[in-house]
Formats: sequence, structure tokens, C-alpha cells
Amino acid sequence: MAVPGQGATRFAAIRVQLESWEPKPGFQAFAYEFLLFGFKQGWACLFGGLMLALLMGTHLFYAKDAPLARYDFLTLAALAIQIAMLRFKLESWDEAKVILAFHVIGTVMELFKTAAGSWTYPEPSLLRIGDVPLFSGFMYASVGSYLSRVWRIFDFRFDHFPARKLLIVLATLIYVNFFAHHWLPDIRIALFAAIAVLFWRTTVWFHPFRTHRRMPLLLGFLLVALFIWFAENLATFSNAWLYPSQKHGWTLVSPMKLGAWYLLMIISFVLVSLVQRPVEAQSIR
Repeated sequence: MAVPGQGATRFAAIRVQLESWEPKPGFQAFAYEFLLFGFKQGWACLFGGLMLALLMGTHLFYAKDAPLARYDFLTLAALAIQIAMLRFKLESWDEAKVILAFHVIGTVMELFKTAAGSWTYPEPSLLRIGDVPLFSGFMYASVGSYLSRVWRIFDFRFDHFPARKLLIVLATLIYVNFFAHHWLPDIRIALFAAIAVLFWRTTVWFHPFRTHRRMPLLLGFLLVALFIWFAENLATFSNAWLYPSQKHGWTLVSPMKLGAWYLLMIISFVLVSLVQRPVEAQSIR
């Protein structure tokens, strides 16, 4: 097995060691692959997991009368995590570029959505633009970080990957609709239909251990959107942001938000695909 080069992340070397072990055939091999899959997923979620831990930890333990506002602490902590991940090669520079793009895209959306009253940030802060604390952009960056990392860690391959130009048009329409539906008819049903048409035949092949496994990409999008929805419930519970229905006490985030996260997944996936460059599954057969 090849040894990672100098430009590789630290996980590349760890992965070589983990994948070099030979479990016994049968249950031991199945259990090891399952555990290795979970470990790789956890590693891909590293940035998002740390951010979620910060949200919950500061909600429970951060002093309300601290000289530094909680939101400002979260912004500085997120920035420190990013610097540390690059410094210690826990993240590649390509992944950092995706995170930066998501931070910008997410912050622009936050500025609009908070002005429209879709949600609010109830705590004070200095590091903010308008009503949006700067840590919020890192929450969108968590999604981009996960997708970029999981693509590399699991060595994604694809069958029937849609044309890049069509994906760019689709992602643009989704992003515009997030804003335009406040004044114009909401076209998300048409967007869901377009997603189904474009990705209906697309299969993603991923590499948890010895061989590649496959899954319909549409199902993969749904599973990630569901995970993000669970994370969002924890984030709103921690008072990181609040929907109008949560102002008088925390309630479960509406399952209807799954649709919005599914659409965001498409934007995220398209942006990552412009950096990672999809490879046809034919190369592993």
C-alpha cells in the first residue's frame, strides 16, 4: 500500500495503518469494516463536531457576565480550530478553500434571512455584520468541510454523474430561490423534481475498507440532510440561533426544514465537485 506523500493530511497515514490490518473472514471482517466506516465518518465530521461541541459547551458552562461575549468566543474558537487543522495537517488546503467559500455564501444568506425574520441570534456580540454574528458562517462551513473530507476519505467514485453545467445551473437556481421565494413564487417543488431527474441514475461508490460499496446518491443526500437537521436541533437548543416558534421556549425544529437542508446539500455538493473533480466508477472495476 502506498505511503502518503508530504502533501497528505495526517489521516492519510492513519488510514494506511488501519486498512493494513487483516481481520478474520466473516463476522470479524464485517464488524471491523463497520467500525472503520464509523471512524472515517467521525473524522470527516471533525470540524462540524467540534463546532457543535462548542455550541453545547458554551451554552452550559460559559459565564453570562464574561468580558468576551459568547458569540465572539465561538467566532475566535472556530477560527483557531481552522488554523490548527491546517497547521497540524488535519485538513487539506483544498478543503480550506471550500470552507471559505461556504463561509461567504452562508454569511450572505444569513444577512438576508435574519433581515427577513426567518430566524434570529438572541445574544449580543461585537464580531458581527448587522444582526449576524461571524461564527454563523462557520456553521455553513461545517457542511462544506464534511462533504469535502468525506469525498477524499472514502475515495468517492460515481456512475452516471450529471453534466457540470447542469449542476451549476441547478445550484444557482436553488441559491436564488432561497432569497426570491420571499417575493416570488417558491419553486422548490420544481427544484426537487430537477434534482430527481439529474441524479436518478447516479450512484456513489465509497471505500470503507477493502472494497468500494455503493449507494444511490439521492439517498446519500437525504441521510446527510437528516444528520444536519438533528445537529440543528442541538444548535437551537443551545440558543445559538432561534426560529420564531422557539422564542418562548425551545421546540423541535420543524421536519419541513429537511427540505431546505436537502437543497443546501445540492449547493454544497456542486461546490465540492468543482474542487474534487468526480471520477467515474469504471476506474475501480
